[in-house]
Amino acid sequence: MSNRDASITDQRVAEYLAENPDFFVKHSRLLGELELPHDSGKAVSLVERQVSVLRDRNMDMRQRLSNLLDNARENDRLFEKSKRLVLALLECNDLGDLVDALYYSFDKEFNIQHTRLIIFGNHQTVPSTAARIENLHVARDVIGRRIKSPKAVSGGIKDDECKFLFDKDAPHIGSAAMSVLIHGKPLGVLAIGNEDPKFYHSGMGTIFLGYIAEVLNRLLPKYIKNY
Repeated sequence: MSNRDASITDQRVAEYLAENPDFFVKHSRLLGELELPHDSGKAVSLVERQVSVLRDRNMDMRQRLSNLLDNARENDRLFEKSKRLVLALLECNDLGDLVDALYYSFDKEFNIQHTRLIIFGNHQTVPSTAARIENLHVARDVIGRRIKSPKAVSGGIKDDECKFLFDKDAPHIGSAAMSVLIHGKPLGVLAIGNEDPKFYHSGMGTIFLGYIAEVLNRLLPKYIKNY
């Protein structure tokens, strides 16, 4: 091999072809002569290999587009469900109706396995409903750190917190998410649970739960005496 031949490396050939993308247009006869090894062991021409690569890329792009469309459709469904829930909450005439509408939507529309709405107060100030009434001081003893940072969280809820939130259903809760309700002062807690330990996790978004909590923050005060 001459010195000139030795200086022609794979890298230089690749750089030349990258700089001259029309090379095989000018030398089309080479396309039929070049052969590339195939996974099956059978040699294929460069044209066939290019077609195969383009086909794979096309399939990948179609899969990505399909995923985007699926996500868009799921977001549309989530928006419609959320809209129906908010409108139902706005149309309620008392606290009982509001709690029933919330529980029904979370159960039937969103298929949430366990829902808990806990309202801070006592039976003299909070009407009796499907929501649980809990003394704020008792709540602070268990979920005080959550009350101090009232943002929606998913996953990472400790066993004692889970027992407080889900009471008799706590043994069935594998994972949970929660949002403290607050409007000037703590109003309560909205919690949701699932039997799957990996269902609610720290990397999961909490936009929906936080959004519903914000709606409740503005509706609950008018139903609670001496707020």
